[in-house]
Amino acid sequence: MSYWDPLPSVRAAESGPLPAPDGGTWRPAPEHRGGWWNPRPERWAERDWRNVPGPFYGAGTDNCWTGRLIAPAHVLYDDEWGAEFVYRQPRDPAQALALLGAAAQDPMGGYACDGDGHWTAELVGDWWRERGRVREWAAALHRRWSVSDGAGEREAAGGAREYVAYIDEGLAQDLRHYLFWLSEGRPAGPGEPLPALSPREARRRG
Repeated sequence: MSYWDPLPSVRAAESGPLPAPDGGTWRPAPEHRGGWWNPRPERWAERDWRNVPGPFYGAGTDNCWTGRLIAPAHVLYDDEWGAEFVYRQPRDPAQALALLGAAAQDPMGGYACDGDGHWTAELVGDWWRERGRVREWAAALHRRWSVSDGAGEREAAGGAREYVAYIDEGLAQDLRHYLFWLSEGRPAGPGEPLPALSPREARRRG
């Protein structure tokens, strides 16, 4: 599956109505729209290390655990402050709308979708090389929260399990497609070679 650019769908949908935590919809006030587009270099610098590479990321969010009520296939919570981060990028307009709804709930404006302007092949490669740290954290979170007395933690444990599975199978190919997108500004066509994620992979191909 080639890379799908969510940004046109996000721009088209940001005025609402957006998905709400209660399963309904809401329309954010004009002053609350588009905060994730604002250029704030410090937000990128403060992004959570568990965010998967891609346009969307969380940095110091304070959503009180509402993200997974709207976008459970994309949002996960840390185990320190309950801040949210993105563990899977959207792949179609419905998923982009769900993630946008989750982002719009954050009163701190900690979500952003300007990652394409910051990620480079080197940074993506660095993240992939250190993926074991993320996987270990997610696996430990699942073990702990899956037996929690709290219903919210037990639900979020499923997201941690999905993140581990995604790292193990699927994420590598998605990142290769993302590297092609960053390099060429378009999705890879059928049969086009994709960039390597690491020097070792490049040598193996060569």
